[in-house]
Amino acid sequence: MSTLYPVHLAGEELWLLPEKALYWPAQQALLIADVHFGKAAAYRSLGQPVPQGTTASNIAMLDRLLSQHPCRQLIFLGDFLHGPGSHSPGTLNALAQWRARHADLPMTLIRGNHDKRAGDPPAALNIRVVAEPMLLGPFALQHEPIPHHERHVLAGHVHPVYRLHGKGRQSLRLACFSVGERVSLMPAFGAFTGGYPIKRDDNCRIFVIGDNEIWPVS
Repeated sequence: MSTLYPVHLAGEELWLLPEKALYWPAQQALLIADVHFGKAAAYRSLGQPVPQGTTASNIAMLDRLLSQHPCRQLIFLGDFLHGPGSHSPGTLNALAQWRARHADLPMTLIRGNHDKRAGDPPAALNIRVVAEPMLLGPFALQHEPIPHHERHVLAGHVHPVYRLHGKGRQSLRLACFSVGERVSLMPAFGAFTGGYPIKRDDNCRIFVIGDNEIWPVS
């Protein structure tokens, strides 16, 4: 079993999950950023030798999270589909089967930059699509990590990773959460997404993900 890490933010308790997701117990909401469904398929359509099975692994992880945590809503913080090439029959059929298993669960997508290129998910998936910000409680749920004038921002887009340094030249690059004073970043959920290195400073806390656990960086 993985180990969650509770943090308190804007008067609410949030759980950082090592599956690269966030759970908000008071709202029974599961938050996911940057799945990029169909990215590998889009690259393969261009003749690039990239892994197969990423959509299946992402869906399996979502199923696992939904079985572990009582959810009244699933919210995607942008970049549900990667691009126009993501509308392959294999990707869309897999998503349709997954959605059918959770037909009664309300799902919302906050449109991100890749969603604008890929187009909204097919209507048959029954996913409500909204523009950012989506205001919920004390938070502004967004794709872009742009400060909000009133609320704490929970965002994706950056795909944050942090490099831990050991002895000599040893180092380890890990996906992470960045919890700031006004803006907090979620890691990319997708299995084939890459990452952007970020640095720790006095205005944010870094929580890296490894061995199915969350580790605060001191």
